[in-house]
Amino acid sequence: MAVRKLGVLTSGGDCPGLNAVIRAIARHAVGNYGWELWGIAYATQGLLKRQAIALSPHHFDRQSLDPLLCSGGTILGSINRGDTLAHQAEILAGYQELGLDALIGIGGDGSLAILRQLAEAGRWQFIGIPKTIDNDVALTERAIGFDTAIHTVAEALLSLGSTAASHDRIMIAEVMGRQSGHLALQGGIAGGADVILLPEIPYRLLELCHYLQQLRDRWQRRYAVIAIAEGTHHPPEVTQGPGSLGEQLVQAITAQDPTLDARVTVLGHVQRGGNPVASDRLLATQMGYAAVERLAAGASGEMMAWQGGRVVSVPLEAVCLQSPTLVDPHSPPVDTAAGLGIFLGDRSLTPWRGSACPTH
Repeated sequence: MAVRKLGVLTSGGDCPGLNAVIRAIARHAVGNYGWELWGIAYATQGLLKRQAIALSPHHFDRQSLDPLLCSGGTILGSINRGDTLAHQAEILAGYQELGLDALIGIGGDGSLAILRQLAEAGRWQFIGIPKTIDNDVALTERAIGFDTAIHTVAEALLSLGSTAASHDRIMIAEVMGRQSGHLALQGGIAGGADVILLPEIPYRLLELCHYLQQLRDRWQRRYAVIAIAEGTHHPPEVTQGPGSLGEQLVQAITAQDPTLDARVTVLGHVQRGGNPVASDRLLATQMGYAAVERLAAGASGEMMAWQGGRVVSVPLEAVCLQSPTLVDPHSPPVDTAAGLGIFLGDRSLTPWRGSACPTH
């Protein structure tokens, strides 16, 4: 059946670049195909409650769309909580009552898996677009929001470095990423971190403290910046007490060597905010355009992916069956960091547990 009325929604945690995708979809679907476009408010809650926003020219003109290219967040709202599948029947009924012929869902791996189940149950024509600052969605080298988050983390680390140098301190920045360390790794390299601790690479406290002492005694570097991913596993000698991972590490470092003065900053949700950088705007625009093209060709059950410098379509089922993409301890970015003398832990202790996704 030809598409006449298209829905678009954003699901899961927000990130920069979502509005740029919505803009591209609107420009292409409405401007070139003449489809009616509706934004579904607050992900599947909008289908459940029949809440939709008209994005067609009579309601939302070009002049209103264009600022979306550079604005952060999502004009449609998003949720990352609740048992969506428990309300499956009502959500499917909402899709029908809104009169949608097809749907584009922009989300991370969890959201896309849920949307795929709904699409199969309701026999929707559905295309997914990956977004997450964690960059762990399978079968795509880049997800929308990741590049901007790298920039945010790198700028934070550079700022922490200048205050660390002023006070001869060790500054620890706790970085988002769930079980994957892509953001801490690439943000850490770009931000000049001396130490990068990742979920994928174990480390030993004594070796870390020895490295910090070497910076001070051998290289006359009386300060250091540490980026630690939120899913990092501390060794047994680090007390797993109250507080964040960074706070636990501060206590362990100062207990091991009282001459080291360490402080922690949890970057938190600032990493998900802000306006998208140019590369995220470009990726979002290309993926939004490509998603509309795939729907026009009659495709369904696919995800747009960035592979080899271009947008391609991959089966959504294959994405959902894959494990999240983790950092390969022997990938070029890790080799680069190690070659520059950044402390990463011991890459030989644990074999890579990542999926068969393209190397990041």
